[in-house]
Amino acid sequence: MLKKILPILVISLLTVFIIDYFIGTAYIKLYRPEKDQKPLVEDVQPILEYGIPIDSFYVTEYTVRRNQTLGKILFSLNLTGNVNEFLLSLTPDIFDVKKVRAGARYKVFARKDSLQTPAYLVYEVSPVEYFVFNLTDSLYVYPFKKEIVPVRKISEAEIKTSLWVDMKANGLNPMLALELSDIFAWTVDFFGLFKGDKFRVMYDELYVDSTSIGIGTIYAAWFEHRGEKFYAFRFEQDSVASYWDEKGNSLRKSFLKAPLRFSRISSRFSGNRFHPVLKIYRPHSGVDYAAPEGTPVMALGDGVVIDMGYDKAAGNYIKIRHNSVYTTGYNHFSRFAKGIARGARVKQGDIIGYVGRTGYATGPHLDMRVWMNGSPIDPLKMKSPPVEPVKQENLEAFRNVVSKLSAQLDSITPGSRTYYAAQKE
Repeated sequence: MLKKILPILVISLLTVFIIDYFIGTAYIKLYRPEKDQKPLVEDVQPILEYGIPIDSFYVTEYTVRRNQTLGKILFSLNLTGNVNEFLLSLTPDIFDVKKVRAGARYKVFARKDSLQTPAYLVYEVSPVEYFVFNLTDSLYVYPFKKEIVPVRKISEAEIKTSLWVDMKANGLNPMLALELSDIFAWTVDFFGLFKGDKFRVMYDELYVDSTSIGIGTIYAAWFEHRGEKFYAFRFEQDSVASYWDEKGNSLRKSFLKAPLRFSRISSRFSGNRFHPVLKIYRPHSGVDYAAPEGTPVMALGDGVVIDMGYDKAAGNYIKIRHNSVYTTGYNHFSRFAKGIARGARVKQGDIIGYVGRTGYATGPHLDMRVWMNGSPIDPLKMKSPPVEPVKQENLEAFRNVVSKLSAQLDSITPGSRTYYAAQKE
């Protein structure tokens, strides 16, 4: 019996030995680190802010107090470097100490040692622009700019109260209202928007650290005003980007629709208006725009200042001749803009003065007049021809741009109240 079992036991033991040897050896060879093999270490990237690894420092944020100067801030940190020598070395092209103003933010980065020694000070000039002060023995400063990230969006809203209010109600950046008013300044009367007017616009909104800092490029838009839809497409001609309608006509006209933004018309062109100061009925050959005192007033078009000064009735006034046909006048300024004088040439949109209440005025407003061939006309009914359209040699390229932008502009559901992030090119 033993003779029969013994061979089986020997074979079994050999099998176990062979398996253990080869598999075990393989296991050891597979996992035993070689002499020159370095242990695996996880590659952890430091968290940077202003190019500084913030996990290596204690970071404290402060606000500049009233009458607090850069020198006072630096001396309060008990630095080892020569602060006086450093302050004397600062010139406006390195760092303008006048930039330090009350209410501004700054951060101090202190080392994680027993003394919590200050290593850096970061002063915020704007959400984008910063200055980094190295606070080691060798004091120096260098500028730092955060990355601005454009996010492509398509937004739509309907006017129910006002353009500005409805922008905010739809979660849109209100600065978009100013951009649209500039683009459609020659075709849409933003002082007379109707309930039910609507718009759609494709644009870039600019972000820094997930915070919106403004509006970038507007690529295409339409504005439906009083049942009529006006289009705007951005196209570059002769190396200059401008806005054109769907047929290639420029949206820029010879005159602006209005000389100031977001006001209201308090009195219209009339042949028999009751004068609020003189208490008599007399013709009013202009349009009054009620606006806060100090509101900037723009020239309606290119021209030359032919007269300016003070008049008992008009107060501080300016007259601009635009061509052989049209002249415009602006009354009741609180003051004139810098550089405005008789004979000065102005461009469309230039600031020429500021709303006031000089002369016969019961409150701050602008009285604007327009003369056509020497005779007063209603400024609100003045028609203005467009400037040069897209050139013939550029029409094919323009139509391709319009086709592409139109398809993107129409890619959202009509009536959407929230913005839609469009795919970037």
